[in-house]
Amino acid sequence: MRSLPLLSTPPAGSGVPGGVTPGPEVAELTAGVRGREAEVVERLGSLEGLVVAFSGGVDSSYLLALGVQALGSRCIAATAVSPSLAASELDGARAFAAGLGVEHVLVETHEGERDGYVRNDGDRCYHCKAELFERLEPLLQRFPAIAVGTIADDLGDHRPGQRAAAERGVLTPLADAGLTKAEVRTLSRARGLATWDAPAQACLASRIAYGVEVTPERLGRVERAEAWLRGQGFRELRVRDHGGLARVEVAVADLPRLTALAAELDAALREFGFTFVTIDAAGLRSGSLNALLAD
Repeated sequence: MRSLPLLSTPPAGSGVPGGVTPGPEVAELTAGVRGREAEVVERLGSLEGLVVAFSGGVDSSYLLALGVQALGSRCIAATAVSPSLAASELDGARAFAAGLGVEHVLVETHEGERDGYVRNDGDRCYHCKAELFERLEPLLQRFPAIAVGTIADDLGDHRPGQRAAAERGVLTPLADAGLTKAEVRTLSRARGLATWDAPAQACLASRIAYGVEVTPERLGRVERAEAWLRGQGFRELRVRDHGGLARVEVAVADLPRLTALAAELDAALREFGFTFVTIDAAGLRSGSLNALLAD
């Protein structure tokens, strides 16, 4: 088995010397959780070869580690490269794949040429994933299966990309085994994966309000705005683009500190191209833009 990327400061109770206070929610490492992981490894091991659609986030990183364990060199990582992927996330994905010693393919995608993606109705994610899976098809000649890091938590959420995956026979082994985000973090932590406590990720296009066209310019200003916030020490954050308005979400505990930086925040985001800047008093909420969708 290849060596895995390790935490810079290993967590207490992980079986690795050192200690750190966990930030994200993690689950108890029970026999049941271990059993679900073993189920995934067994299923992956039955494949002739596997392409993991790899974003570098918590779930796809964990899936990739299991794929390498089960299949060795018969498992590769494939990352979509387009304006919707932040440069910092691409750097992280490259570093993680290199640490695993896995073949890492960068696939240029052109979702920005698809009307359904640019129009940004409620099914934008479907068009994005359809573009990705079609670009991955040539790899099936060498590795006859594609898998994504969908987890059990995702199944009840508004995620049109799951339909694109189902239509193309893309595998969802983590969700099929019933693994949740907390469990994936726990199992990643036990393996010493550096991504175990990484903030939840989503493509930059997910920050654009439904009905507002997705353009490279809008994606770029969101990326710059979020990079600025990280530079101020914020870790859990989103900058939602409502046309000329930037709605900034951070963890509730960080709201007082962000409010104290309101003047600097306003100046920075206006420089990046926003006309108005507001701080969301409700704090960070995954998928908050789904409130704009009709039932």
